[in-house]
Amino acid sequence: MAAVLVVLAVAAGLPAAGPAHAAPAVNYTNPLVNQRADPHIVRHTDGYYYMTATVPQYDRIVLRRATTLQGLATAAETTIWNRHTSGEMGAHIWAPEIHFINNRWYVYFAAGRTDDVWRIRMYVLENSSANPLTGSWTERGRITTPWDTFSLDASTFVANGVRYLTWAQQEPGISNNSNVYLARMGANPWQITGTVTRLVVPTYDWETRGYRVAEGPAVIQRNGRIFLTYSASATDANYCLGMLSASATANLLDAAAWSKSPNPVFASNAATGQYGPGHNSFTVSEDGQSDILVYHDRNYRDISGDPLNDPNRRTRLQKLYWNADGTPNFGIPVPDGATPVRLRSHDLTSSYIRHYDYRARVEPNVANLADSQFRIVSGLAGGGTVSLESTNFPGYYLRHRGYALYVERSDGSSLFGGDASFHRQSGLAASTGVSLESQNFPGRYVRHRDGLLYLEAVTTSAERASATFHLE
Repeated sequence: MAAVLVVLAVAAGLPAAGPAHAAPAVNYTNPLVNQRADPHIVRHTDGYYYMTATVPQYDRIVLRRATTLQGLATAAETTIWNRHTSGEMGAHIWAPEIHFINNRWYVYFAAGRTDDVWRIRMYVLENSSANPLTGSWTERGRITTPWDTFSLDASTFVANGVRYLTWAQQEPGISNNSNVYLARMGANPWQITGTVTRLVVPTYDWETRGYRVAEGPAVIQRNGRIFLTYSASATDANYCLGMLSASATANLLDAAAWSKSPNPVFASNAATGQYGPGHNSFTVSEDGQSDILVYHDRNYRDISGDPLNDPNRRTRLQKLYWNADGTPNFGIPVPDGATPVRLRSHDLTSSYIRHYDYRARVEPNVANLADSQFRIVSGLAGGGTVSLESTNFPGYYLRHRGYALYVERSDGSSLFGGDASFHRQSGLAASTGVSLESQNFPGRYVRHRDGLLYLEAVTTSAERASATFHLE
């Protein structure tokens, strides 16, 4: 049944449904692709992931595919369409998205004119080939909305059997760069019909830095709710993600059905060296059990000149986690390199290893997600060991001191290296889990006791359970 649900969800153009909690860890390396902004990745029923994104020259639409998400990093890239040399669709080719609708492929994108590059409007391409890297793309023209104004970032989703279009546009009479809108799709997936609902007007401080912007809407549906993320502020380090949510059974064209988060859900992080995360999409892991956040950012804060002329936005991936109340927890943009994991206690099944005031402990409902995320890296002491590096404090590692566990900055010493290195073993209480045996005190394992982590010998079944963790 689970496999059937995955196939049906993918066929509907949605990320495949998986459990909100206890999904296995994923393993990706960031950045996925350099100089690719506004990334959009979909997993299709043919077993391939398809990725398109904005190229820094703003002159064409590219597409690549691979059977794994990491495989997209080295997959051959095909140019499927080039800008016109005059008139419409001749400049600023931005933010393509690829969707499979009614057994055809569609690409939504924004473009300006050669004689007016800022006359940005939304356009659609269609391809009837099974493999969208082949066959021909037909221009289906411009998406018509109630106003002939600056518009971009069209995306589409299905809820309760109804297909919707969501997009960003400058509305006459509102002094913003762009708001986010929603409408039903018409008979063709390049037409809208009926009521157009304004969902987001940028008003908060974090939505209006540099420019008053709400753009790049993307939808994920889980746990009886619909979550719509959008990007806000200028496309420099101020860029960030906001979010709306609505009940899956609500009238989505009623603006009052949506609630807006008062704070950004994903923003720049100086500790991890990630700036301006935004224009996201959602996909699923290869096993269909984890939701994956796809986005772009830069690995530096300061930009010379117009950010739109800076080519170095990179496509990145990281796991999207879910809170106990069914809402998404985006955490922070993780450091470059291997993606982190969480370690869930085997016997306290809703509790995770986390640090608080640098003391390592196990707790449920860790709101500050990054406190419970660690990168499993080559052990500082070598010898086939591993070390656990903090996500929100890069350079800090899980180490024992006086047989208690802390998260502390490496001082480069052999003592620290030994204290922070562990032999990764099959779980002492379950082979599907992991147990961490001290490198410099063999026979002692990381275990929890009274909510804190210690390095201790384990003999009883209860102790073995407290020394076993599951990677998520």
